[in-house]
Amino acid sequence: MSVSVLSKTRVRPWPLVTAAAVCLLSFAAFWVAQRLAHVNMLDVMVYRAEGETVRAGGDLYAMRATSANLGMTYPPFAALLFVPLTLVGVPLMRTLTTGGNLLLVVALVQLSVQLARPSLSRADLWRATFWIAAVVVWCEPVWTTLRYGQINLLIAVAVLWDLTRREGSRWAGLGIGLATAVKLTPGLFVVLLLVAGVLLWRRDRSWNQWLRTAATATGVFLGTTLAVVVALPADSKKFWTETLFETGRVGFAEETANQSIRGVLARLMHTDDPGMWWAVTAALMGGAAMVVAVRAALRGDRAVAVVVCAFTALMISPISWSHHWVWCVPLLILLVDRATRAWRVAGPVALVFASFALWWVPHDPGRPELDQNAGQMLLSAVYPLTTTALLVGYVLTRRKLRGTEAGRGVNAGRGTETGTEAPEPPLEAVPEQESRTAPERERQAVAKE
Repeated sequence: MSVSVLSKTRVRPWPLVTAAAVCLLSFAAFWVAQRLAHVNMLDVMVYRAEGETVRAGGDLYAMRATSANLGMTYPPFAALLFVPLTLVGVPLMRTLTTGGNLLLVVALVQLSVQLARPSLSRADLWRATFWIAAVVVWCEPVWTTLRYGQINLLIAVAVLWDLTRREGSRWAGLGIGLATAVKLTPGLFVVLLLVAGVLLWRRDRSWNQWLRTAATATGVFLGTTLAVVVALPADSKKFWTETLFETGRVGFAEETANQSIRGVLARLMHTDDPGMWWAVTAALMGGAAMVVAVRAALRGDRAVAVVVCAFTALMISPISWSHHWVWCVPLLILLVDRATRAWRVAGPVALVFASFALWWVPHDPGRPELDQNAGQMLLSAVYPLTTTALLVGYVLTRRKLRGTEAGRGVNAGRGTETGTEAPEPPLEAVPEQESRTAPERERQAVAKE
């Protein structure tokens, strides 16, 4: 039986103030490192341009910003959220964006710890939060999110806030609804909530939190979208009837930064469009992963259900840039908390997300990804391969446990065992996304200027 690493924080714990100080020092070092790297926070500049376009009454989807000629691909609701960015100067905006994202790292860690170990005391929760945040801020998805001034952390926090509310909360669903109105792909969580809720209703014949949260999220999404239709009718029409279906606007599928199934297949097949191969593979893998997520939800294992759903969205999305994978934070926390041999599992996974390995392969505007060799393909597919391995390992662990439970049941009938129910298994392995503004290599090139 596993022993929670997080629950061990009660044993001779470091003072809370020490954990907070270490976190603050790590964040300060991170801030200095980003300044030394001359990050230009390209995406937040695009967000600012979107807000300015709204204020000027211009065409959102004809707008182009920065030297990389980036356009808008989010639903128009996102542009309304970006209007406040236009109220301050660019230097202050960049400072506030970095500071806000660092606070969101803390929020993401805390919500992830709550998801994995809801029984922790407040002091232990904050202690674990500060220690973990001091480390995960250096992983590649988080680093790149802050490098570009992206909104991935905000989206993840909004979703996890909903999914860590207490039973009966009337506000659960608000975050997922708003996140879906901004980036669409968090809508997969609504599917999880709805399917699990319906199955629980069929079993118990009673309204449940899963259905309530799904209904709230759907209502918030529809209400927000309709309100934006009234406020920005031309932009709304263009997005929902044209832009939404222009997958090429997001970027080149074969780019190294694209860590979705589509990106892996594009590089494997040496083509910029894997076509039906992607559609079929994504449907099969996505369907299988969602079955795992729903079954976890029905067993009451919300943490596994949420993490599997998040990584399913990342895998099946046409484009999942590496900075979308900030969901590695709740994944790592869950692995550390559940794994029987925590560091033998979580350690290598942490190394994957902290190593920047996908950037070890050639990547530039010449599209060298179309000529990758086998080793380069493995490196440039490191996130989806790791996720798939974890998901398969988790399924095999579950099957092994069911076989053990069946054996115990037989022995109990013979009077050789107590017949008590086995505990939930240790998580040996577990395994949104946004439409993007332009090819990732363009942002990489501009970021180096």
